[in-house]
Amino acid sequence: MRPNPIPPEPGQESVWDYPRPACLEDTNKHLKVICKGIILAETNRGKRVLETSHPPNYYFPAEDIKLEHLIATPKKGLCEWKGRYQYYDISIGDQYINHAAWRYFEPTPGFESIQEYYGFIANLMDACYVNDELVTPQSGDFYGGWITADIVGPFKGGVGTWGW
Repeated sequence: MRPNPIPPEPGQESVWDYPRPACLEDTNKHLKVICKGIILAETNRGKRVLETSHPPNYYFPAEDIKLEHLIATPKKGLCEWKGRYQYYDISIGDQYINHAAWRYFEPTPGFESIQEYYGFIANLMDACYVNDELVTPQSGDFYGGWITADIVGPFKGGVGTWGW
């Protein structure tokens, strides 16, 4: 059963106004990922995916990531909207995080420009920021959305939301 959307205030977006199927757009917001004490990724040339009931997923161009810390894994998946993706582990010093990032290696039509971009699971990082605001990770263990004060829900991902 679909929940009642929270009405957005001026300057806010409701995830219930996002499209289905999902869409991809460029963003010049300042995005930053801190992992195990280092700035792992930082950009003003990101992309974001918007989908009904989900906070945005942010993606970083490869050039703005310390790729030496990402290790491709054999784990792959398929998103009905965006295409085939692969997970990456993160290794920093003697610390290791399984399946902490992903990249679409075979995107669907309309998502081709995301192919050399990477997303990060916010709840596995020390901190993620959008325009210097610390994000709240989307609930659950599958989705990678980043919640900021300008996004309102309720959000899919938590217990009892699978069928939304």
